[in-house]
Amino acid sequence: MTVVVPATSANLGPGFDCLGVALDLTDEVTAEVTGEGVAVEVTGEGAGEVPTDERHLVVATMMTTFRRLGLAPPPGLRLTCVNRIPHARGLGSSSAAIVAGVLLARALADGLVGADGRTGALCPEDRRQVLAWAAELEGHPDNVAPCLLGGFVIAWIGATGAEAVRLTPAPDVRPVLYVPERHGFTAHARAVLPEQVPHRDAAFNLARSALLVHALTQAPELLMTATEDRLHQPYRAAVAPETAALVASLREAGVPAVVSGAGPSVLAFTGSFAPEPPDPPAGWVGRPLAWSPTGARMLRPGHADSDPVAAGRVG
Repeated sequence: MTVVVPATSANLGPGFDCLGVALDLTDEVTAEVTGEGVAVEVTGEGAGEVPTDERHLVVATMMTTFRRLGLAPPPGLRLTCVNRIPHARGLGSSSAAIVAGVLLARALADGLVGADGRTGALCPEDRRQVLAWAAELEGHPDNVAPCLLGGFVIAWIGATGAEAVRLTPAPDVRPVLYVPERHGFTAHARAVLPEQVPHRDAAFNLARSALLVHALTQAPELLMTATEDRLHQPYRAAVAPETAALVASLREAGVPAVVSGAGPSVLAFTGSFAPEPPDPPAGWVGRPLAWSPTGARMLRPGHADSDPVAAGRVG
């Protein structure tokens, strides 16, 4: 069983922990049930760095999902990972691994039987359950939601867990990523955020977040204003000065740009509403991309189409 999961960029300026987009840059993970033990083969990003046993994030997520389904895990697993999403760059690599793990466990559960005799036929087909589990493991929904559903996503935590609405970016808006050589870590970026912010800054971000939904889907000419932020990027500038400087230089050139997630990557929005973005500075790579319209895709043996739940076409 193989799942294809996209990179994501969250926050998008003012939309801290609630807005995100899926990008056409993917990891592919294939899982097979074996006789015993866990073996993980990784090529591409993270090869030689990430664990290749049960500590691997996809494997750990699968084991948690099996338990939540009331099923014993299989006797053994073999994972083959082809990774293209840069790690620790603010592009949702951990969210992609978590979504992959939940979907793979759900798919492989068809061949497992729980202690009470239930089979994988009762595993959660509702995308809300998949999203809720993935968001709980990740800690917030703004990356796992676009990874699962694709497009531009508004995500929040409701009474029963994570919820999300998927929208489609305007055709004229194209993403360009600026990815640095150095790593960044979400925990460090969150540690510098204050527990309280001025009321006027909260109101500023509320207005910009609402405007961003309109700008990204219908009025790209408003993206420069809509991507202004006072809630997290100014506080993180001190620990990621190169990222802050690149965002500032792009915006000074007339290109709407934001920190991607917690950084250090930068996401720029291009199209007829803005000039062509400049070449990346030394130590950075510029990557013109497309949006991922479907999000995660489960490739089932003998079926050409993707899983409609994973692709976000249900609900």
